[in-house]
Amino acid sequence: MTYPELVPETKDQSVTKSLRLLCNGFKDEFASYVYDDPRMTELLHELVSEFVESNIPVIDEDNQMELKFMLMETLDIVAR
Repeated sequence: MTYPELVPETKDQSVTKSLRLLCNGFKDEFASYVYDDPRMTELLHELVSEFVESNIPVIDEDNQMELKFMLMETLDIVAR
């Protein structure tokens, strides 16, 4: 019978454990970085435009633009 606490970690397990610790330590900072980057706003604008045009055929252009902004405002980028 082997006891897990007596079995030494392999190098891969140790690296994975270290990477998980780094990920957990930086995930909130990364989420803030992504949220604040203007490229993310541009990307989200493109994606929401594609989504609305493909899935929600609003005829009036002003209403379509308003809907796009409303959808963008509903998004939050958070680390889980």
